[in-house]
Amino acid sequence: MAAPGGGSWSWFRALAFGVSFLKCLLMPAYFSTDFEVHRNWLAITHNLPLSQWYYEATSEWTLDYPPFFAWFEYALSHVAKYFDPKMLVIENLNYISPATIFFQRFSVIFTDILFIYAVRECCKQVNGKRPAKDILEKPTFILAVLLLWNFGLLIVDHIHFQYNGFLFGLMLLSVARLCQKRYLEGAFFFAVLLHFKHIYLYVAPAYGVYLLRSYCFTANNADGSLKWRSFSLLRVTLLGLIVCLVSALSLGPFIVLGQLPQVISRLFPFKRGLCHAYWAPNFWALYNAVDKTLTILGLKCNLLDPTKIPKASMTGGLVQEFQHTVLPSVTPLVTLICTVISILPSVFCLWFKPQGPRGFLQCLVLCALSSFMFGWHVHEKAILLAILTLSLLSVQRAKDAGIYLILTTTGHFSLFPLLFTPAELPIKILLMLLFTVYSFSSLKSLFRREKPLLNWLETIYLVQLVPLEIFCEIIFPLTPWQQHFPFVPLLLTSVYCALGITYAWLKLYLSVLTERISVRQKAE
Repeated sequence: MAAPGGGSWSWFRALAFGVSFLKCLLMPAYFSTDFEVHRNWLAITHNLPLSQWYYEATSEWTLDYPPFFAWFEYALSHVAKYFDPKMLVIENLNYISPATIFFQRFSVIFTDILFIYAVRECCKQVNGKRPAKDILEKPTFILAVLLLWNFGLLIVDHIHFQYNGFLFGLMLLSVARLCQKRYLEGAFFFAVLLHFKHIYLYVAPAYGVYLLRSYCFTANNADGSLKWRSFSLLRVTLLGLIVCLVSALSLGPFIVLGQLPQVISRLFPFKRGLCHAYWAPNFWALYNAVDKTLTILGLKCNLLDPTKIPKASMTGGLVQEFQHTVLPSVTPLVTLICTVISILPSVFCLWFKPQGPRGFLQCLVLCALSSFMFGWHVHEKAILLAILTLSLLSVQRAKDAGIYLILTTTGHFSLFPLLFTPAELPIKILLMLLFTVYSFSSLKSLFRREKPLLNWLETIYLVQLVPLEIFCEIIFPLTPWQQHFPFVPLLLTSVYCALGITYAWLKLYLSVLTERISVRQKAE
């Protein structure tokens, strides 16, 4: 990635205003329980002293984000009181009013300003060597659309309701600063991000290794190997100070109060079970599906005793506490070991096969995907971390563009169950259709001189998403199975999408591990 020359950015402002207007139109749409989650957090931080924030449990939606996000809610609450003070009453569980809806919806749109700025900074780093007379075919324009108009981010934040936009803005801003070799700024933004939402710990190994390799070691040998004597103690100290100061600002008050264990227990609730209520489309979804299949076969062949099978395992469908019947049950330690093992090859490549910002982005995507594949209690929304990061690579090389199309189409489709109300059905289908058609057409046009982005098998797999959606949304509800097996559409969606995401993860890994590095890249 390299910064292109100057030029008019009026097209970027048009894209930003356009998507902001669309977000405003989505204000009356359905919202999930996350809306009440954030209303409750507004009330907690507004009314209670700091010492009670992570103990308050009037609502089941207790505060379980890091302290910086709690302070963010505290700041919002002092604006919210001018819209509707009743939303700030802790006992007003599930409180809804037009003013409350407007405020919370608009707060998400307003804080997305940071995301828009970060996207602009990332677009400036896109290599501008690929000629294009039409602005619509320039990599910078395509990347801006892929990020600003990302379907998943639109429905998760502005329909389902969350505050992912400005958090991804912090991450993209840190990426842009690292690409500009402003390493301390990049480290600072990422450290702040971790104390807003700890899910970004998934990609911390990529940041740590890249900063150590590219910033703390100041020179390489002619063959690209590390020159150990170039290690800078001063630079390591500066990085350490940034991390320690940000952590002290965030966690310091709770350490003083002796509440750090309570905060940690809220941030990492391992009692919630291996999978979320709707299985995220990852390795454990496939593992659960195999266990269910073996259970059914075992019962039909009289190999299993029905009285010893947990009821939830047989008829509960996609439940939070999932008990495996045939395969071994999975513990948090097992998922941690699997995650670490799956991340290590990408980290080793970043260290031993350095490729500058490009290698960092590859490692970032693989860390995000590996954690999604094997993490404990992973939410389906976590796939956005990999999709948005891979967007930065998709406009650089045809191989990455092909992987991006598989991952983004499958990952976005896996988010469909989040919007289950009839009114939102045409909205989610139309928005995804528009985004998917644009992604395919723009990237195909960008790499039209190269081989097709997808092979015939990949194309067939993606096309099968259409009949799957028709079956889940139209055909299955009309069948008698709806009464006895209501979880089947979620099961099919999760398992089918897990196959595509696993394939994209393996294909990207294979590409990174087998990629050859030029002599110039080694020298750099």
